Amino acid sequence: MALLSIKDMSVTYHSGGKDVHAINHVSLNVEKGESLGIVGESGSGKTTLIMAILRLLPPGRASVTGEALLDGRDLLQMSTQELSTVRWEEMAIVFQKAMNALSPVHRIGKFLSDIYLRHRSGASRAEAKKVVIEMLEMVNLPPRVFNLYPHELSGGMMQRVSIAMSLMFNPKLLIMDEATTALDVVTQNQILEEIIQLEKQMGITRVMITHDISVVAGTCRNVAVLYAGSLLEVGAVEDVLVAPLHPYTQGLIDSFPSFDADGKKPLTSIGGSLPNLTNLPQGCVFAPRCKRACERCRSQIPEMKSLGGRRLVACHFAGGDE
Repeated sequence: MALLSIKDMSVTYHSGGKDVHAINHVSLNVEKGESLGIVGESGSGKTTLIMAILRLLPPGRASVTGEALLDGRDLLQMSTQELSTVRWEEMAIVFQKAMNALSPVHRIGKFLSDIYLRHRSGASRAEAKKVVIEMLEMVNLPPRVFNLYPHELSGGMMQRVSIAMSLMFNPKLLIMDEATTALDVVTQNQILEEIIQLEKQMGITRVMITHDISVVAGTCRNVAVLYAGSLLEVGAVEDVLVAPLHPYTQGLIDSFPSFDADGKKPLTSIGGSLPNLTNLPQGCVFAPRCKRACERCRSQIPEMKSLGGRRLVACHFAGGDE
């Protein structure tokens, strides 16, 4: 059984009397021990999907349908009390801007210790301090950080604090939402290497949200491609990024620079822009921007096809079906 199973999930925002269809019938499994990267350009719905799973979308302004099963339990049907425990002890998230996740008026040690004591009510302050310092050291931060305020840390150090906070209760599932995007390349690589080591050490399953294909290629085993709220392709990184089957995946790869390129292959962009999510195209959501689109693409939504193993693609041209 998958650790996380998303079944036919849709998310609709209600704004100004209009319905914005941000996620459309997405189904996706994340196996235990897996590292999955979810990629797509800005506005594709990557963060919305994760926020829906965590039930952090604004009530009344967003409608969520479908299921999000964590070890067989539907997160969307849990009570608020049960969910508050699951969020920290079984799944945790690292957001892009660490400063927004930390209290500017509390020292790092006090902030993290309070979180620990909230979930371990019988623990002492001394025990909480010991655990927090151990977690800081685990992400290569010195014990002195315990007594510092967030503004006294660099961006990389704050991101490491956020990671330490997310791993404090050894969760089964770690979600990273553009968690290293704002960092310089050197710091980003250091943190990603540390995360991979921590995964092996702690047996963590990771879902990484990013628009950077190189991050997925270097740190994830599997990848899912999201576009305008629809899942277009899923599979192992070495399959999807080496031999993409969906034209959108190919477009993402062609628009990304490579240090291995001989300089003869120019970068190409994907023409057009994301569709209006209040009025989605009738057929394939990518058809208006796709160079291979035919009349069938413009009138009929392609089904998600299984091409063996975990390779999935939603394209009329995939698998020899044209």
